[in-house]
Amino acid sequence: MADRTFCAELTGSFSTSAAQNPTVAIMEAAFADAALDFRYINCEVPPESLADAVRGAIAMGWRGFNCSIPHKVAVIEHLDALAQSAEIIGAVNTVVIDRPEGGPRLTGENTDGQGFVASLLPVRDPAGQHVVILGAGGAARAIAVETALAGALSITIVNRTPERGQMVADLIDAQTPAAGRYLPWTPQLHVPHGTGVLINATSIGFHPNEAETPDVDFESIDPGTVVADVVVNPPETNFLKAAAARGCTTLDGLGMLVNQALINARLWTGRDLSSAVMRRELEEIFGL
Repeated sequence: MADRTFCAELTGSFSTSAAQNPTVAIMEAAFADAALDFRYINCEVPPESLADAVRGAIAMGWRGFNCSIPHKVAVIEHLDALAQSAEIIGAVNTVVIDRPEGGPRLTGENTDGQGFVASLLPVRDPAGQHVVILGAGGAARAIAVETALAGALSITIVNRTPERGQMVADLIDAQTPAAGRYLPWTPQLHVPHGTGVLINATSIGFHPNEAETPDVDFESIDPGTVVADVVVNPPETNFLKAAAARGCTTLDGLGMLVNQALINARLWTGRDLSSAVMRRELEEIFGL
């Protein structure tokens, strides 16, 4: 009895809306499989409460937390340091809380893009590819930077707000070897010929709005293009269904979710957890 503890190490996620985020299920399953006394708590945190949530995590001794929509950029002002990739990307999805002598230290990491590239590689190596990304938010920036660093020739950012789209394109041009380009998101977007990888990095199609589809002319997509979606709920979005009907290879968001969760867990625990356990848990959740 003397060796038993009733105080688990805490991790979790801050987002809006939190209820549809399955990360909690795969993290808890992987922690249990590894016999780690860790818990993952999914928290509904509106923008105006982010600072309070960060202070709460520090006060309760959390080991770290994830940030999802809409906190990936806003959380930076509450951190002490950024890892190199997070600094280039300008967005954070993972926070590590260290407790050196003198007080807690919060470091922001970004594992979104790393997780995406890890899921993409078995389907298509981004090296030498022309990549088109829909969106210019935190996930889009992370994926753009990591695919560029993985050897993509060009990254085209498609966004309705020119300033945000051009900003990400300029970031790619200035800080990676790839050519960064901006393309306005006009109705029934014509996807440039020669695109090797097309990615929906927006929340369009996420439950409960799964009927929505990014405004793209699917007839303009070259058959054989790899079409990916970061949306995980549902995994098979209308975007991916339409791309498959066009003859494209599709990549759902589950692989990205699993791979970034593995990186997150390593940052918090120092251990490599089971990707098979995480994937199996997701397949059970979505009835795959």
